[in-house]
Amino acid sequence: MTKRPLQGIYAITDPDLMGDRLLQKAHEAIQGGISVLQYRNKKAPYEMQLQQARQLAELCRMQGVTFLVNDNITLAHEAGADGVHLGQQDARIEQARAQLGDDSIIGITCHADLHLAQQAEQQGASYVAFGRFFPSHTKPQAPAAETAILEKAKQALTIPVVAIGGIQQENAAELAQYGVDMLAVIHGLFAADDVLARTETLVKIFREFSAFDDSSDL
Repeated sequence: MTKRPLQGIYAITDPDLMGDRLLQKAHEAIQGGISVLQYRNKKAPYEMQLQQARQLAELCRMQGVTFLVNDNITLAHEAGADGVHLGQQDARIEQARAQLGDDSIIGITCHADLHLAQQAEQQGASYVAFGRFFPSHTKPQAPAAETAILEKAKQALTIPVVAIGGIQQENAAELAQYGVDMLAVIHGLFAADDVLARTETLVKIFREFSAFDDSSDL
């Protein structure tokens, strides 16, 4: 199945929010229209992470959604993920490509630093992520970012730009209007009682306020 473009809502899993309903909630988010699903679990034993990541990889593959793994290149490789998302303290882009292949998707966290993003693009990153823009449940101590970085990034970069950090349905439009390619959401999506409905709402907001191309397959 053709992959949805790297544009729209980028969902990131959270073991505390999803628990034993990981697959169910992920499926609801996929049905609601997410473009990317990232598996993030820093608590479970590796074997459990691998089992869950493989299940999510298969689910995403069947639905045409890009599946990424947070931080762990080996886990991404063994699970058959489409790629990995790396922080500034994680492995380098060339290491990820060497293990995952030239066609893999490599995302990089750049906080609020345009220089880091430009460097990542030069090194072959597939996309860069900026944030946090709002108070975050997942990373409350993460450094804050101003929305001006999104305008600068869209002018300076040719790869997709992702906004992350405390994004909810109430503030998603504020970031979407800067022309970001994706809004990465964790608590604002998977803490909802109805994940499907929440995803559909976020997708609608993104389409309405961004430069979304309605001819795409999102």
